Amino acid sequence: MTVQNPGTTTAVPIPAQSTYQARIADYWNREHNPVNLELGKIDDLYHHHYGIGDADWSVLDETDAERRRELVTAELHRLEHAQAELLATHLGPLTPADRVFDAGCGRGGGSVTAHLRYGCHADGVTISAKQAEFAAEQARARGIDDKVRYHHRNMLDTGLATGAYAASWNNESTMYVELDLLFAEHARLLRRGGRYVVITGCYNDTYGQASREVSLINAHYICDIHPRSEYFRAMARHRLVPAHVEDLTAATIPYWELRKQADHLVTGIEDTFLTAYKNGSFQYLLIVADRV
Repeated sequence: MTVQNPGTTTAVPIPAQSTYQARIADYWNREHNPVNLELGKIDDLYHHHYGIGDADWSVLDETDAERRRELVTAELHRLEHAQAELLATHLGPLTPADRVFDAGCGRGGGSVTAHLRYGCHADGVTISAKQAEFAAEQARARGIDDKVRYHHRNMLDTGLATGAYAASWNNESTMYVELDLLFAEHARLLRRGGRYVVITGCYNDTYGQASREVSLINAHYICDIHPRSEYFRAMARHRLVPAHVEDLTAATIPYWELRKQADHLVTGIEDTFLTAYKNGSFQYLLIVADRV
């Protein structure tokens, strides 16, 4: 089966390239995690990543249980959206005529965030048919589906037009793919001087191999977290030159500490993330690179 959408040059097989990727697609097609869905219902911006910034701990003081759940959910969503906005600030300068590419777009919140900030065209790609359909419906509901489009495709081989994009990004989706294949596709899609941004969890290989906590996170999400150094080596092999690197580890810890208190949203992995961040074996990194 193939698809053809605006902004493409070739038809693309749908969409898994391996048994592992087929498992990932199946996982996200079946996923109904309230930590993703309940937060997005607040303003119809559905993010599939974590948050940054100082938390408003007063939400835990609310004595009414239902109201407390609402306040905690809203605060976690605020922190997640702050992370999406931070990434978007590093994409520019962009104009409404520019195109951007959201690799591993999930339910589409990042593409909408970029469009609302810059007025740009956005193409989001996800290996999950269910996510692509959900995101497309959200764009239609907002009346922006003429500029924000979602595709059921593989971000390693999108079929989208070479050199057509001013900016592209991955937001917590790189741990599902080989970095060389991923960065080769970003380098192909980006015009010369285009901007690539990634926010990701990576293991700190100055500590040696992946820690026990990182291994538990891998098992929980069926992913393969990469070492920090491999991001920079793989970028160098594919004409992506880092222009800005920021360690967001300290900035994301409040999000996880608050999420741990959200009984209606906890997934059981919260303590593992906090231990890994605090012992230094796991880092939350922002990398901004220029395509040369």
